[in-house]
Amino acid sequence: MAEISETTIIATDERASSLSRTALAATVGTTIEWYDFQVYGLAAALIFNSQFFPNFDPLAGTLLSFATFAVGFLARPIGAIIFGHMGDRIGRKSTLITTFLLTGVATLLVGCLPNYATIGVFAPILLVLLRLIQGIGLGGEWGGAVLVMTEGEAQTRRGLLGSLPQLGSPAGLVIATLVFASTTALVGTEQFASWGWRLPFLLSLVLVVVGAFARFSMPESQAFAKAKRTNAIAAFPLVETLRTQWRQVLLAGGLFLVTSGGFYVYVTFMVAYGSTSLGLPRELMLNGVLTFAITELLIIVPVCAFSDRIGRRPVFIAAAIFTILFAFPLFWLVNTKVTSLIFLGMAIGGISNGVLFGIMGSFGPELFKTSVRYTGASLGYQLSAALGGGLTPLIATALVKWAGGNYWPAPAWLAGLALVSLIAAIVAPETRSRSLSDEIG
Repeated sequence: MAEISETTIIATDERASSLSRTALAATVGTTIEWYDFQVYGLAAALIFNSQFFPNFDPLAGTLLSFATFAVGFLARPIGAIIFGHMGDRIGRKSTLITTFLLTGVATLLVGCLPNYATIGVFAPILLVLLRLIQGIGLGGEWGGAVLVMTEGEAQTRRGLLGSLPQLGSPAGLVIATLVFASTTALVGTEQFASWGWRLPFLLSLVLVVVGAFARFSMPESQAFAKAKRTNAIAAFPLVETLRTQWRQVLLAGGLFLVTSGGFYVYVTFMVAYGSTSLGLPRELMLNGVLTFAITELLIIVPVCAFSDRIGRRPVFIAAAIFTILFAFPLFWLVNTKVTSLIFLGMAIGGISNGVLFGIMGSFGPELFKTSVRYTGASLGYQLSAALGGGLTPLIATALVKWAGGNYWPAPAWLAGLALVSLIAAIVAPETRSRSLSDEIG
């Protein structure tokens, strides 16, 4: 009896150790991936217009800079297809390692890229190319990270476990913002605009080494291992997804639309709007973004653990309704130009967006069967990212210009995105009680 008890304790310790390694690898890896992606977004809002599009007026340069920003999002569905196929055919772990290295190397090369004054038109061309590679890598990252957390034995804690990779987005943004601010303070504003902006990109080299080490040590997901043992692997995951689960792809895309687009209203458009249209200090707007990211970071885990008790839909629906109602008050607060009110608006935005984004770490994967889960969940997310995320700063900036500088189209756009996601949540089934291990397609 004692021997059985000892064996049970050892097995339990091994499972706990395996889960801890997986959680660390997934969370650290997504944080670094999002740092890479977010640092580009900050640079697009603040630096790239003068470095790569100096022959245009500031607004036109910002629009072109946001266009290169959007290219990364348009590439993300391509990454979802490529790495979704790899993840559903070969495995979650090896795919995550590949996407991580691809995004990290592309980010590092952006930091080494000559500007327009040095090589002319080739500078923005190469910038777009590297942004494409970044987008392809990130397009395959999210699906694998949430699957290695949700496809385990702890089926009743999927909301909590699936939220951990979601921490990567606000954590990466916090790190990117702090690195930008500290680099600016270290070298000065003029030197930062000249060459100091490269340092946050070059830092990616150190982060890639740390993240790669964490990912090589994590185990494969249990649901995929079971599917492989029973030969329940789709020959062509994309074809199988579009044939049998296209409705789920559309639902996932609709659910993610507000998290993709809303996030970049707060962290990219708002920085450019505040510093350009309102004439506010760049440091103030970056601190506003930091406030947004910190509150998002703090809310994700507790609210997702709560969804394990009451379900994904009620939590998501409540947050989507709140986002619709708060869209215009957010801009009223920022337009006061009062620091405390700007921070208040951004903090509330971080809470609402954090709830929506965090829930999708479990809600998204739960919509799909194992054999196409990587492809389906990734494709739904990245299609919404391409349509809602990458185009949002560009569309919002263009709409404000169209309105003669009036800000109202930007909150209207945010509310519209939230309305689409609300409808998707009302239509979607409740998935909290589904078993991901048994749904082998």
